[in-house]
Amino acid sequence: MITKVIMPKLSDAMETGKVIKWIKKEGDSVKGGDVIAEVETDKANVEIEAFGSGVLRKIVVGEGGQVPVGNLIGVIAEPSDDISNLAASAPSPPAAAAPAPAKAAPALPAMESYKSEPATTSVVPMSPVPAATAGASAGGGRVKASPLARKVAAQSGVDLRLVQGSGIVRRDVEAAGTAPATAQPVVRPAAAAPAAAARPAFVIPPRTGAEFEDQPLSPMRAVIAKRMPLSKGPIPHFYVTSEVAMDRAWALRADLNALEGQPKVSVTDLIIKACALALLKNPGVNAQLQGQAIRVFHRAHIGIAVALDEGLITPVLRDCDAKPLSQIAFEARDLAERARGGKLRAQEMSGATFSVSNLGMFDVEEFSAIINPPEG
Repeated sequence: MITKVIMPKLSDAMETGKVIKWIKKEGDSVKGGDVIAEVETDKANVEIEAFGSGVLRKIVVGEGGQVPVGNLIGVIAEPSDDISNLAASAPSPPAAAAPAPAKAAPALPAMESYKSEPATTSVVPMSPVPAATAGASAGGGRVKASPLARKVAAQSGVDLRLVQGSGIVRRDVEAAGTAPATAQPVVRPAAAAPAAAARPAFVIPPRTGAEFEDQPLSPMRAVIAKRMPLSKGPIPHFYVTSEVAMDRAWALRADLNALEGQPKVSVTDLIIKACALALLKNPGVNAQLQGQAIRVFHRAHIGIAVALDEGLITPVLRDCDAKPLSQIAFEARDLAERARGGKLRAQEMSGATFSVSNLGMFDVEEFSAIINPPEG
């Protein structure tokens, strides 16, 4: 019997998958349920199981190949079966386009003042201005200047008595502040107040190298970027917050964790079990909109949010309403560990009727999660 190995569709948004590794090689014997390959989906690396027995006769898509969902990636058959037509008709996987290298930003040219001035702060001397062109005074030496001009002069260290004009305004001060200075010292009357200290010149050395780089999105992050706005937009969200006394639950957890030979129970495990029981008591929540009908589930399959470096995935823990707390604790930890190691099975990536996300271990008191479609 000939069995086709195809690229599975593990989510509604998944369009392509990438073959990461073939566990079985051409010529290896295969039994139904054997893990034969590992593929990268839009969510995680997933192990693919064989649905038939025989020999892995042909690997159509090699390691690193990316093909659309539903495409043939391998053939399992008996040694006597003719698979020549099947293998020959398989489409070639499209070549992945190499991401364009990030262009390095040109080195910033050094300003002339950076080249000629030392890094230390210094006061540049100003040349004396002839009396005929100095700022006009009234009432025995008081300079006529607008309040804004005085403020700008104080900030920039410009002596208003040396600014030309009969009525000094802001632009006169700014022009004087940019005028080139000579090496001659300023001649001031003995009783004159000292000029405001000059602003320190902060020198930033020229910086080289790229200003930024563009990193290509992984399949998981590409789907997250596409699905998050869609999940938040069409699905109505409303939030209800209530405080729950967890004293008895905390005491129960301490008693269970004191037992030898039993898996350690976390707060998340308690919440998973509580949610599963609540879903059966409130079936309207354990439901999904399917076109013109509402599909109500009679079993509680809980998706458990697991954070990875690449993003967030929700492997599914099935029949949580019927499993004891110790089994939930064991299986939840096993799912999380295999999710982080990229060892999840295809059937563990879909089918949740409700999802739980817990950030309490990060000292988060309250947050609002986004619904994982098509869940309620």
